[in-house]
Amino acid sequence: MNEYGRKAKNASVADFGLGNVRNAYWNVDPAELVEDVILQGEGFLTETGALAIDTGEFTGRSPKDRFIVKDANTENTVWWEGSFNTPFDPAHIEPLMNRMKAYTQNRDIYVRDCIACADPAHKLNIRVITEFAWSSIFASNMFIRPTGEEIETFEPEWTVLCLPNFHGVPEIDGTRQHNFSILDFTRKIALIGGSGYTGEIKKGIFTVLNYVLPQDKGVLSMHCSANTGKDGDTAVFFGLSGTGKTTLSADPNRALIGDDEHGWTENGIFNFEGGCYAKCIDLTEEKEPEIWKAIKFGALLENIEVFEGTTKVDFENSSKTENTRVSYPIDHIEGIAVPSSGGIPQNIFFLTADAFGVLPPVSKLTPGQAMYHFISGYTAKVAGTEEGVTEPQTTFSACFGAPFLPLHPTKYAEMLGEKMKAHNVNIWLINTGWSGGEYGVGSRIKLKYTRAMITAALTGQLNDVDYKEHEVFGLNMPTSCPDVPAAILDPRNTWTDQSAYDKKANTLANAFVKNFEIFASDASDEIMAAAPNIAQTA
Repeated sequence: MNEYGRKAKNASVADFGLGNVRNAYWNVDPAELVEDVILQGEGFLTETGALAIDTGEFTGRSPKDRFIVKDANTENTVWWEGSFNTPFDPAHIEPLMNRMKAYTQNRDIYVRDCIACADPAHKLNIRVITEFAWSSIFASNMFIRPTGEEIETFEPEWTVLCLPNFHGVPEIDGTRQHNFSILDFTRKIALIGGSGYTGEIKKGIFTVLNYVLPQDKGVLSMHCSANTGKDGDTAVFFGLSGTGKTTLSADPNRALIGDDEHGWTENGIFNFEGGCYAKCIDLTEEKEPEIWKAIKFGALLENIEVFEGTTKVDFENSSKTENTRVSYPIDHIEGIAVPSSGGIPQNIFFLTADAFGVLPPVSKLTPGQAMYHFISGYTAKVAGTEEGVTEPQTTFSACFGAPFLPLHPTKYAEMLGEKMKAHNVNIWLINTGWSGGEYGVGSRIKLKYTRAMITAALTGQLNDVDYKEHEVFGLNMPTSCPDVPAAILDPRNTWTDQSAYDKKANTLANAFVKNFEIFASDASDEIMAAAPNIAQTA
């Protein structure tokens, strides 16, 4: 059979208990899947050729409905004390799976064989079974697409069953409500029901890798983007949603390795994925030309609106959600790294969108500070992006990816610390948020300045400049940077009322210290010494 083809292979899915489906379409060419979506009235082509669909009730992940089966294999390995790892009774998994299989009777399903991890030594074969053609497009976009030869001999290690229109019944299935995303590390299955948000597929497999790679393979799994320069230097970007992780790694002067998930071995880093999943709210060609150009035929737009009477996307329209998204194969980006891997990183950037206007736009971290800020994983939610948020709110997410960490955060932090010290990696904290005051008073730091700071760090132009220490956070701030006004490098000097800055800095410092209390008992003296100095602004 060819690499792609519309073939109903019901006998093969019978091995997974789906023998009564109407048709099981395997590895259908994405272009044919686009036709299916349009013919079934589930989406339409925009003027660029990208397919637009709605994910329905859920336009984002539902962390409270993410579960891990708690059994003999996971009972003593998963960090159950974390707020994101909710145990699922193993007695419910078989009955729930059987009900999901019964739901597929006399229905068409789509089967996609795909791979996670660009490093052949660590590749994970995944079979994604979906009820919607557009979910299969997403899997094709986001995971690594096997060759025809690989498909011929494909044996899945993990299976994902994604049925958005199947609703769980809490009293019967043990779920919290009708939607759920469940990982079973013993059976190696991921069950997704009640939600069409495609990110549940991607993040489910990311969570699997975050469990397997550090424990079984000695590989550090990271929620980060990465790129490489013309001389082979590798850079890694950590950051929560909205901090610029995807935007800043899509650099026209550097080859993109990947925009979200990577592993770090003794030889270097590799991408987990074969595509990108970018936020596209307020997207413009001027600000993000690489992403803009990637939105063409083959790309999948989620929950967007178009201008009335046209198929032109209104990227500023957030009537459905602030979390509008686009997925596309990584080769939609020009100048990608082939294969999707790179050497040992020389520079690591922690990105934060500090809406309080406190943190400097660029600072160089000591190893202790790097571990402190990695475990903290700070950014700030901006007023208006979520219901009930009327002023900036602190957000801390351990290792910049707490919802996807099955193991204790210190496991990942210790691995990162060992690698940073072994390879003498430069660690930078980059504030892509506000300057001159908090959100509503100050202004967001210009993207061109942030890019200039990152370029200066990558090219060594910040190695020989003078630095000054931030009074509260102890961060080393350069006093000059090419193509950046010196006046913005010290955030205190950008505030009209500097006493107000001191007060706000103290407030944020207190939030850091309070958040870190749950990690303090496991943190070294070096890490604890990097905590902010609240006393100076008390």
